[in-house]
Order: sequence, then C-alpha cells, then structure tokens
Amino acid sequence: MPAPPPEPAEPGGRSPERYASDRGGLGYPRSVNLHAVGRIAADDRSRQRASHRRRRRVRQLVGLVAAGLLVAACSGDGRSTVGQPAASTVTTVAPTLQAPKVPTTTPPTTPPATTTAADRLAAQLITAETAIRDPATPAGKLPALGRTQQRAYRALVRRSRLVPEVLAQLPPRLRRVVRANVLAGSELRKLSRPARRLPRWRIVVPAPAGHLLAAYRAAEAKLAVPWEYLAAIHLVETRVGRIRGTSSAGAQGPMQFLPSTWRLYGRGGDIHATGDAILAAARLLRANGAPADMAAALYAYNPSRRYVRAVSAYAGQLHANQRAFLGYYHWQVFYGDTPLPEGYPARPPSPPG
Repeated sequence: MPAPPPEPAEPGGRSPERYASDRGGLGYPRSVNLHAVGRIAADDRSRQRASHRRRRRVRQLVGLVAAGLLVAACSGDGRSTVGQPAASTVTTVAPTLQAPKVPTTTPPTTPPATTTAADRLAAQLITAETAIRDPATPAGKLPALGRTQQRAYRALVRRSRLVPEVLAQLPPRLRRVVRANVLAGSELRKLSRPARRLPRWRIVVPAPAGHLLAAYRAAEAKLAVPWEYLAAIHLVETRVGRIRGTSSAGAQGPMQFLPSTWRLYGRGGDIHATGDAILAAARLLRANGAPADMAAALYAYNPSRRYVRAVSAYAGQLHANQRAFLGYYHWQVFYGDTPLPEGYPARPPSPPG
C-alpha cells in the first residue's frame, strides 16, 4: 500500500463529521427592544458599506495583478472641447460678463484606500483562477499563474483567519473553488509533519501536461477509474512526478507504491515509469471499490480520512473543469515550508516566500 504523501501538500475536502447540523431549539424573545433594532440596522448598513469598499479595492487590485504593469498616464492632444460652451454663444448672451476666476489651489484629493492581505490574496486568486480556466490564455503564462495560485492557497492555509474575508470578496463562481483548495491544503498539512532534515530527493521537470492527461485517460478507459482521481493522487504524492526518491516509509515511484503493494498491482511494469504507475494505481483503486465507492478506494490507497478528503476535493475541481489541471501542473514541491525547486539538490532551495 502506498505510503502517506511525501510532503505536506496543499489545498480541500470538507470533513462530513465536522459539519453536522446543530440540533438546539429555536427561542424567540417575549418583547422587542426598538433601540436595539435600530442599532442592528445601523450596524448592517455600516457592514454593507465596508463590504462595498472592499470589493471596489479588490476590483482595482485585480486590474493591477492581471496587467502586471500599468501605464502611468495617458494624455490627449489638448484640443477636446466637449462640455464647453461655444465662444459665440457666450458673446451673444452675456457680452459684458467676465470669466470666473479659477482657484489657484488644487482641491484636496481622497487618499487611496489601504489594501489588506485579504484584498491582495483575493485579487491574486481572481486573476489566476479566471485566467487558468480561460482557453484564450497563452500557454506561456500558465507557469506563473499556477505558482501565483499555489502561493495564495499556501498563505490562506497558514493564515486561516483570512479565509472568510477573502471568500467574501470573490465572485460566487470562484468561492467553491477556493474553499475546496484551501481545505485540501489544510487537511494535507495536518496529515504529515516534515522532518527537520531535508529529504534525499531529486526534483525533476515532470512529463508534459498533455502526456500526463493522456496517461490518466488511458487508465480510465481500461479500468473505469475516473481520471480526475488518478491525477489528484499524482499531484498529492509527487507533484505530478517532480519528486524522485524513496519516502520515509519506503514508497517509490511517481504514484508512491511500496514494493510489496507493487507486486500485487504492478503486473510486471516499472515502479518508476509514469504510465505503469498510473495503471497500477487504477488497478488498486478498482480492486477496492472504484468507481462506485471512491472514498473506500482512496482509503485503501492511503488509510487516512484527511487524505481521502483532500484527494476528493482536487478531483472534484478537475471534474468541474479540466483546465484546473493546467494550474495544478505547475505547483512546485515544498517540504513543509521549504521550497525544493526543480534541480534540487543541485542548487540550494530558495528562501521561503
């Protein structure tokens, strides 16, 4: 059976046990305090105004993040007369009037609204998630978008108190996406704690995204295991094949099989070959309930409910929109909070950021 994921990966499944409905009775007051009602209404209006200001700041930040750099100013040729009365009309109607004096002092301007960490994270996620899902986005921009997306989710996992404020600033179409990724990251971070010493891995460039998608779909066609779950396992276990090395539990290869488990499902293939490993993972899942009971199948792959919820959440995002894989594909390897770049250990890891 594959070992626990070799790194505390990122972003979420929601635990059904944690979110049971409250069964307390409903109570009503015997009388109404009109002054209190007035204060509540005033508080509601104040919160609405604050929410409107936050959304306006986020819209401004989205423009900045999407453009990268803004042009400082654009000037015209100075010949526009829109909104000014014609000179002949002024002379005819009031020939003796003098033009009013123009104030010599510049009127005070409103200082720009202060942006918060939640504002910036919301803007980054709106920009990244929207562009990743847009077929018109050039392929050359996807690496930066995927890494921006990953950094934002890692920040929200570490600073969970910001999550409600960020969600409030997102369009409804993205709230479920962000909530799922944050919860997955939280589950995986809790699942595995890294050792103090960095692992003896090599971090390599993965196979092209198109090749991986073809391998997932080939396994689905052969064994009826949804490709989204195979891709999600691959993401969690080795960052779609970036990690080369043996885990602390002895698991190997891109899908992290123990040698004993590989003998049952490898069918003579190479434990380190991507196509063979994906097929073996599909066989293990199929033998343990897939596709009818994916939760049971995932639990057989790694007996942790946190693991099941995280993988299911990523798979759900892939099922909703296949282009989500193009963001996940560019996520980098972190060991705890230490980044392990492609090429590690040939060059030292960058400082955490």
